[in-house]
Amino acid sequence: MQNQAIEDVVESIAQKLGRGLSLEDPDGALLAYSSHQTSADRVRVNFLLSKKVPADVSEWQLRHGIARAVRAVAVPANEELGMLGRVCVPLLVRGFRVGYLWVQQQSDDDPASGILAALPAVRPTIDRLAELLLETDTASSERRTQREATFLAACRGVAAAVEELRGWRELGGGPWRVAVVHELTGAGPDRPTTAAPGGTTRGSAPGSRVERATPGRTEPAGGEGYDPHEAALLQRTLALQATVGVAPVLFSAGASTFAVLLCSPDIGRRALQEVLDRYRDEVSKRAGRPAGRVVLGLGEPAADLRGLADTFSQAQHTVQAAAVDPQLGDVSSYAEIGVYQFLGSVGWQAPAQGSVHFGELSDADRVGELLPVLELLYDKNGSVQDVAVQLHLHRSSVYNRLARIRSLIGADPLGGMVRLELHLALKARRWRSRPRFEQS
Repeated sequence: MQNQAIEDVVESIAQKLGRGLSLEDPDGALLAYSSHQTSADRVRVNFLLSKKVPADVSEWQLRHGIARAVRAVAVPANEELGMLGRVCVPLLVRGFRVGYLWVQQQSDDDPASGILAALPAVRPTIDRLAELLLETDTASSERRTQREATFLAACRGVAAAVEELRGWRELGGGPWRVAVVHELTGAGPDRPTTAAPGGTTRGSAPGSRVERATPGRTEPAGGEGYDPHEAALLQRTLALQATVGVAPVLFSAGASTFAVLLCSPDIGRRALQEVLDRYRDEVSKRAGRPAGRVVLGLGEPAADLRGLADTFSQAQHTVQAAAVDPQLGDVSSYAEIGVYQFLGSVGWQAPAQGSVHFGELSDADRVGELLPVLELLYDKNGSVQDVAVQLHLHRSSVYNRLARIRSLIGADPLGGMVRLELHLALKARRWRSRPRFEQS
């Protein structure tokens, strides 16, 4: 049905221009063509038969700058190739290139200027065609699926995928940073949820894997009818739509529970926040439900594509830290997550019981009055005023709770090694409830 809509639009443009048209994707594969054909050169006939632009024709077209063009480009005739002149109309949506519309000149005496002069009259229809391509073909096409799979494999360190990425023109010469976007649909230390029958969480999205938190661990709780392929397609679509026209984002891909972005090293917080805001809007539009809290984690720059696995791992750790610790905000970089860099290190394991002083406090803090005050005091650089404001307490209440903590553990919680011990234990407790990501 969608392909028919694209073909109808192409036919409509051809009739208005009175010329033969062909539509191809960014890799030169034929998507549609018009029946209007007063004349056809050898290149057009072969293209319609083979469905793919030959390498020599592609080289001639690229030589005239179509890959970088944002406006219509006149490509001159090439007698050796058997090719009449034609006009290439790049199809872009908010800066994202979705294909090319080709308008063939009818003879050597038919100037390209006539076609260029006629294009403004059909510009709204051309823009509609570009939107159709973005909506119906890009995210679900076989080409896009294969490229995203290659990119994700490179992020996991697959050497063959890394080498394949070296041939992608849009990636440039690096360095690169990887960002991960994840919607929180389960519980963490600050996100209590109500378990529904069957172990799922009320309010979670159809077709999404939720994280069901229990004391000391987080585990997947895929709902009935959960389809990882549909979930991945949703993530791919969300990522693509959220990043269209955001120049520092070079490529995007979707796994079943998160989206991955390849970014230029100088991407700023404003661009990342724009992506996050658009991602939330797309969740509502595509999934038909309000978005939960969405977090974005950014890894450190990688100078070589072989370093994608490291920056991808850092981005995942950053998302996990932001998921369990709202103090980090919804957009964070790996350098900003502090002690969680150590907690995310391979092989590091926090003891389940915490530490001696932390165990004493946990046992005594039955109603959750002491530990939240202590953690926030550490996070706020010891500012009692800031803690009182955020927790809606009087300053004297904060001081009273600190006095109780001193009495319980027999040590000053704001001093030296005790402060380090307790702050680390608090963050380790959060880290244990982090979302887990599949690596396949």
